[in-house]
Amino acid sequence: MDRVAVVILNWNGADMMRQYLPGVVSCTEATPGARVYVADNGSTDGSMEMVANTFPTVGRVQLDRNYGFADGYNRALRSIDAEYYVLLNSDVEIRDKGWLDPLVSYMESHPDAGACQPKLMSLRDDKLFEYAGASGGYIDRYGYPFCRGRIFDRIEEDEGQYDDVVSLLWATGAALMVRSRCFWEVGGLDPDFFAHMEEIDFCWRLRSMGYGVVCVPTSKVYHLGGATLSKENPRKTYLNFRNNRLMLYKNLPDKELAWVLGVRFWLDLLAALQFALKGHFRDARAVLKALRGFHRMKSMYKERRELIQTRRVVDVVPERRRFLLLWQYHVLGRRTYNQLPKD
Repeated sequence: MDRVAVVILNWNGADMMRQYLPGVVSCTEATPGARVYVADNGSTDGSMEMVANTFPTVGRVQLDRNYGFADGYNRALRSIDAEYYVLLNSDVEIRDKGWLDPLVSYMESHPDAGACQPKLMSLRDDKLFEYAGASGGYIDRYGYPFCRGRIFDRIEEDEGQYDDVVSLLWATGAALMVRSRCFWEVGGLDPDFFAHMEEIDFCWRLRSMGYGVVCVPTSKVYHLGGATLSKENPRKTYLNFRNNRLMLYKNLPDKELAWVLGVRFWLDLLAALQFALKGHFRDARAVLKALRGFHRMKSMYKERRELIQTRRVVDVVPERRRFLLLWQYHVLGRRTYNQLPKD
């Protein structure tokens, strides 16, 4: 049994791994009991042959096809025995040989913690936080995610303003440490999400069951971002909007479910209109398609919702903030995390 299994889910990412895997391996193996694994989602670019020939100490898990981020990790982790998993994107650069130590130390001294993340910095400009998680994430009342260091597309420079360890609603899926027993206790990642929003949904379930989620910023990694789907890809727009609604449907308390989803319906129509007015017609269609996709999938999620509500021990998760982020950002002009209300 490994103490820490750092697992990279790969799909046709041989070039990415040639560039970043050497640093991941050398910096991870500096921690006793830690091992790197590559789980392959049915690649056709010779990825696993390259790993076998170039990185003989790296464990390999071969899946028969592309199951996406969520179910790909679920299937891969079933074959890996470890106390802690670290889900690590293939486009993450590790520079510090002690990067795992603060994460493990926090988890071992806080047995109620289910997951944590390092501080996520931009590989393109390492003075800036990285979009996909920065120094830890939250959502507003209506499901819009934001981070310490990133609100919508506004990314802050790291000046040490978020170097404290704080409770989060979600930790980034780009570099997510999770206690293995907690991963399986809450049911793993939602396999039908395929990709996008899966870590927010997962961490919300963790918090609802009473487990802590934090950022440990003394550990720092560098993320390229956008290596799978660019921000302008309509497929990404579709998955983000559809999965966000599915996440709300699963996790919202009964007393909020109808009216929050009702408000989001109109906000999503407004988003589609905004895309259309900017000439982004494929994204506008993707939002409308996501609304239809949610309604098609809603019935199959009824049992999942009932199970989550039955197992909930925290009715009001405090890291789900009570404001509307769109109002705070666009109307009140609050563009950084520290300018937002803290409730």
